[in-house]
Amino acid sequence: MADKKKKFYITTAIDYVNASPHLGHAYEKIAADCIARWHKLLGEDVFFLTGTDENAQKNVKAAKKAKIAIKQFVDSNAKLFIKLCKKLQISNDDFIRTIEERHKKVAQQIFELLHKKDLIYKGNYEGLYCTGCEAFKTEKELVTGKCPEHPNLQLELLKEEAYFFKLSLYQDRITQLLEKKYFVVPEAKRKEMLSRIKEQGLKDLCVSRKNLKWGIPVPFDKEHTIYVWIDALTNYISALEYPKGKYKKYWPADVHVIGKDINWFHSVIWPSLLIAADIEIPKTILVHGFINIKGEKISKTTGLVIDPFSITESYGVDSFRYFLLREIPFGQDGDFNEKALVARHNNELADKLGNLVSRTAGLTEKQNTKVKQVKQGQANKTLFKKLKLKEIQKHMQDYELDKALHKIFDFIDDCNAYIQEKKPWQEKDKEKLNNILYSVSDSTRIIAILLWPFIPETAEKIAKQFEFEIKSFDDCKPSLLKLSKIKKAPILFKKIGLEDGLKKATKSGELKKGLRKGL
Repeated sequence: MADKKKKFYITTAIDYVNASPHLGHAYEKIAADCIARWHKLLGEDVFFLTGTDENAQKNVKAAKKAKIAIKQFVDSNAKLFIKLCKKLQISNDDFIRTIEERHKKVAQQIFELLHKKDLIYKGNYEGLYCTGCEAFKTEKELVTGKCPEHPNLQLELLKEEAYFFKLSLYQDRITQLLEKKYFVVPEAKRKEMLSRIKEQGLKDLCVSRKNLKWGIPVPFDKEHTIYVWIDALTNYISALEYPKGKYKKYWPADVHVIGKDINWFHSVIWPSLLIAADIEIPKTILVHGFINIKGEKISKTTGLVIDPFSITESYGVDSFRYFLLREIPFGQDGDFNEKALVARHNNELADKLGNLVSRTAGLTEKQNTKVKQVKQGQANKTLFKKLKLKEIQKHMQDYELDKALHKIFDFIDDCNAYIQEKKPWQEKDKEKLNNILYSVSDSTRIIAILLWPFIPETAEKIAKQFEFEIKSFDDCKPSLLKLSKIKKAPILFKKIGLEDGLKKATKSGELKKGLRKGL
């Protein structure tokens, strides 16, 4: 009997559909996709979930402002997020929408379960509410009287009857959980949560709103709607058909990929709800930073956005993916800069990777013969030893995606230097020539496998050109390229100028208002 594959369940946060997708949504999905694809290369049974949060009141306000019926509004915008996933080559296995019946059923089930366990009670709430965060704010959380994440939004003073979850009961359990090194990554984000609990403690959590027409009704009290965080967070199990179906196979989540602004909800509130419901907690909360434009956070609320559809139209999907993964150390804030994107496209993708593939194919085709397989040839060993496979693995294990890419491109540099040193165009000895060409061809095969999680479309083009299939990380060893007649193909990355990208985007008709703001 074949060995059972190790499972790997990874999720992104679900996105509000109050406006079109922006660069921040694209970055989170691309990073999660890179991790998911890496685990597929490792031979694991991967399940990758993303989706949209459609029951939030900010969606209702946006629909009202647009003078569109709320259901029509969320349907239309949800399609844009689905389109974005396809455009960016995201390999998600499911896309959950919180207005779906499968989600509604589970959210109500969890709410009722907690109520029956006497962990939810009715009371009255009075406090300041931020519609941008969909959360009540304490005085300690405010900066000069405003929400630090949405300083342009007016806080609302709300006083109403509500149901509360006994979050305060779980302070010790959550503190112990956060003391585990790998529960929240990176380290700084874990310590932030511990500090906040130490300073503020855990207070019972408001989990319903009264007399709202949009949202999931509390199952035993139709005057109340389930508050967005209990509703939204349960998507991670509702998509798995809790308590049966895929839930039994894939839960607990191995990685929740989220932005730093919702760390508290995922690192504190979510595990508290799960512990209360006797459900196993996720293994890792992986927190990324914000993408800024000249230091200012991208936000649909403020209108400072970059349209990922236009950027990919201008520069290509893989150049966009590569830039974000290489430019921004995971967990840190990053600055989006089109000039930097163009520089990386030209200097790294075109001059290094593209040049290696083009030269290798061109030199091989020039010989008008098949490259013969070399069984652990000396030249191949010499070149392969320069590849830091274990370091790449460790970087990926630690979610240091930019560092893993850096090591892969170090090897690309080594391959280009090898060609320059060996000068195959001058080699008269056919056996030596074959060894040189086989070494760089086989190394290019390994490079394509390693790049597949980052720039899948390009990696698959290389695989087709060099006549092999991308299957497994185990294939990243020398002398596995079979007899092959490698032919030249269209250039992988044509050099571009910033103005070329702008013209192409404008011509496509997808250049949105505000796209270049701050650049």
